[in-house]
This record gives sequence, C-alpha cells and structure tokens, in this order.
Amino acid sequence: MAGKRRGRGNHGHGQQQQQAAQKQKPGLRRALREPAAFASSQGYEPETAHEKLTIAQARRGTPANRPARVYADGIFDLFHSGHARALMQAKNLFPNTYLIVGVCSDELTHQFKGYTVMTEDERYEALRHCRYVDEVVRDAPWTLTTEFLKKHKIDFVAHDDIPYTSAGSEDVYKHIKEAGMFVATQRTEGISTSDLITRIVRDYDIYVRRNLQRGYTARELNVGFINEKKYRLQNQVDKMKETVRTVEEKSKHFVYRVEEKSQDLINKWEEKSREFISNFLELFGPDGAWHVIQERSGRMLQALSPYSSPRGSPSSSPTRARSQDSSPTSASPSSSSLSPPSSPSSPKKGTRRSLKSASVYSRHVQ
Repeated sequence: MAGKRRGRGNHGHGQQQQQAAQKQKPGLRRALREPAAFASSQGYEPETAHEKLTIAQARRGTPANRPARVYADGIFDLFHSGHARALMQAKNLFPNTYLIVGVCSDELTHQFKGYTVMTEDERYEALRHCRYVDEVVRDAPWTLTTEFLKKHKIDFVAHDDIPYTSAGSEDVYKHIKEAGMFVATQRTEGISTSDLITRIVRDYDIYVRRNLQRGYTARELNVGFINEKKYRLQNQVDKMKETVRTVEEKSKHFVYRVEEKSQDLINKWEEKSREFISNFLELFGPDGAWHVIQERSGRMLQALSPYSSPRGSPSSSPTRARSQDSSPTSASPSSSSLSPPSSPSSPKKGTRRSLKSASVYSRHVQ
C-alpha cells in the first residue's frame, strides 16, 4: 500500500501539468486554503454517469468536472518528506487529478505491521493538511477490494512498483496491476518512518533527559526511580560542562581582547616615540633649527653691540689707540722710569705732616 512503504522519489510530470490542473480545477484553490475533506461513508456519488477512464485518456487530460480519481493508501506514521513526495507524484500523474488518500486504522496497522507512534486520528489530520491531498478515507482497508474501488469510483491506484508482501500475499497490489489500474511512483531513499524510530531508540537516553528538563515526569516517560536520578545527574553534569565551556570561551575572548589592546598600545607608543625622537633631532640636532636660531641671534647681537676688548690690550679699542698716539710719553716706552723727582720747593702734603710730627716729638723729649 502507498505509504506502508516509507517514502518515494519525486519524479512527477512537472510544473506544466500542475499548472494545467490548476486552470482546469477550481476546487484545487479550495484545497490550498483549507484542509482536505473526509470521504463519505456512503462513497462517491457523481452527478453524471461515471465511466472509468483509461490511462491514455487520463494522460490526454479530462474535463474539469471529470478529473482522474487516483487513490494512494498507507499508514503515514510520523508523516515526513518521503510521504509528501509520494503524494506529490500521485497528484501529478495526470493533468487533471483528484487525489484520494486512504489511511489505515490503528487496529489494522497493529495487526499486520506493528505499533505506531501516532494515533490514527493524528495521522488522519496530518494527511488532511498536505496540500496535494483532496480527500482522506479513514479506516482504509489493508487489501483493496473491487467493492471498495467501485464505492469511491477510483480510476487508478498509485504506489511504488516494488512488490509489497503482506497479509499472506506476495504482492497486495497484484490484482490491481492485472486490471490495468496501477500507476507506479518512485521511492525516496534515505528517509522512512522506521529510520526515524531507529534514531529515537538509538538516542533514547538523550531524548529522556531532554524531556525531563522540559518538565515531563518520570511516570509520563515510563522511567524508573534510579534511572530518573541518573538522567537528572547527567543533566546537571552536562549543565556544568556547558557553564565551564562558556566561561572558558569568555576567558579566551577576554585574553584575546587584552592582547589586542596591548599590542595596539605598544604600536602607538613606538609610533609616538619615533615621532618624538624625530622632532627632537630636527630641533636640537647638529643641523637643527635651534643651532640656526642661536647662530643668527649671535650675528645680530654682534652687529648691534660689538664685543669690548680685554684689559691691557692696546689694540682692542680704536679710541684707546688714538689717545696713545697723541700722548707725549707714548714715544718712549720707559718714560715712567726717567721722570724727574718732585721739586723740594713744592713738598707734598704728606711730607709736611711728617715734618710737623717730628718737631712735636723732639719737644717732648727735651
């Protein structure tokens, strides 16, 4: 049954047929705006006489009021992309297709296949909200009978062509193929309900711990007391590891920022140091501006106020040289030693005092 096998490939006839079906079927717009309808328990009663179509007629296209009624069935547990692609292929088999999807009940599924994760009502609702589905048949039969096909006026049955062994039959679709009503689709490899369940079973501890963290009780998860404590302890350990990892990441980020800032400061300091040394050399170097200023200021001071000659230097001052040339004693270098002594008739003031003192002394002695 379609959907009993988990997934098929996307090998439909393409967008052109789908666009043609949209133009011919006004009901398609309704299906995109609201969930698909449930099939009536009495089956489908057309307004006009219903004649069965051949594949050739369906592929040429049919009137809008007479779409090709295609049926695909399955369990559709944990509805996934493989299911959706199979239904998309069935929908695109013909230019004008009305897709009917049969979903088996929990009772039939548990009897012939096994326990399901989703209930039958959940699976019904999942199919109703698939955009390729026009109608959903609840409690669909495991093996298709002639009465069921006539009741729902089914023209063709879509499923992958791999023989489906079940219910004591080598291929439950054998009689459909012999009647010329079977249209094959292709499987989507790599995804199935069984694969999804296998992942859950493999990572059981992880999912139990996750749900315990989210507030589920051990009773709801069917977990014993000891396992509950073990899972909660593991959650605490993982939480501590995550905290340590976060702190470590923040520390690494902080150290990186400090190193970056330090390197930036060092680069700026070196740049400023080179700039300071360059300015210092430019100002106070051998050819710097400071020496040029000093040299120019010295020349200006010398021009405004010439330096005086040292003492005892006869040639340092021009005025002194002229006075020496005009002096009467300048001709003889030893004129000071040849000058005559003072005249007796004109004693000096000091000599007179000494004579007066000597006469006073002689009087006292006498």
